Amino acid sequence: MANYRRNFLPGGTYFFTVNLADRRRALLTAHIGLLRAAFRWVRTRHPFTLDAAVILPDHLHAIWSLPEEDADFALRWRLIKSAFSHRLPRGEPISASRAGKSERGIWQRRYWEHTLRDEDDFNRHLDYIHFNPVKHGHAARARDWPYSSFRHWVRRGAYPEDWAGEPDDETGAFGER
Repeated sequence: MANYRRNFLPGGTYFFTVNLADRRRALLTAHIGLLRAAFRWVRTRHPFTLDAAVILPDHLHAIWSLPEEDADFALRWRLIKSAFSHRLPRGEPISASRAGKSERGIWQRRYWEHTLRDEDDFNRHLDYIHFNPVKHGHAARARDWPYSSFRHWVRRGAYPEDWAGEPDDETGAFGER
């Protein structure tokens, strides 16, 4: 197994990808209220800024900024995953190793984390998040996906409303940012 080391930077801003164990399931959008409640519950106990997010049926992407002097995103993810999982009905297939640790079979154990280095890095990941529903065929335009921070960023002036939508008939280009 690879010896992966996470970068814990107090007050850092991070991009995350978190997946369901069974990517064929649509638990995250089917139970969006439970997922939102899990985020709210954790944020009241362990504050962080949720800068951007997109929730797809089987995975999510998010950008978080942690408070100064705090780098413990791992605790927050563990609590979010646990709070969400405990509110779902049981019945998913569970491997012997998960059963031995009293784990549910909802989430992949690991997740992808990337420390955002600067504004350009932040903006590239922001674009990635907001284009993801279009990329995966869940929406024709970024603005059409209901489980995304895209409209928030449109209101802030970071995107035009037609960004990453249908290509322009004359130029073939997508809305520019």
